[in-house]
Amino acid sequence: MLSRAKEALPNELSSESRFVIPRVDILYEGKRTIWRNFAEIQQIIHRDASHFLPYILREIGTAGEQSGTRVIFQGIISKEQLQDRLNRYIDIYVICSVCKRPDTRLERRGRIIMLKCDACGAICPITRRKRR
Repeated sequence: MLSRAKEALPNELSSESRFVIPRVDILYEGKRTIWRNFAEIQQIIHRDASHFLPYILREIGTAGEQSGTRVIFQGIISKEQLQDRLNRYIDIYVICSVCKRPDTRLERRGRIIMLKCDACGAICPITRRKRR
């Protein structure tokens, strides 16, 4: 009976991930780079722009500002650079290191930022990972 029940399940349920980050969508205007889907990604990862944007600006090494649902960077930044920094941010500040789920939130305890997982209950301090 168990094998018949497994065969009756649709394949889409087991292959889909509920945490899908869209690719970075950028546009170039002169010597500026515009990240058009910044607000959409920010909503999906459940992080405040006051933490997410300064991290991206610091990692890219340029100035920028949020304008509505997009971010305008000074200079020309490649799509691969932004996607790499976004993936690194998600690995450090969004994904739980214990259960590997994105159901987390940031909490500040004194001077230390802690990553609290709502799925498994783990509380881990944020440690920067070295570049490879």
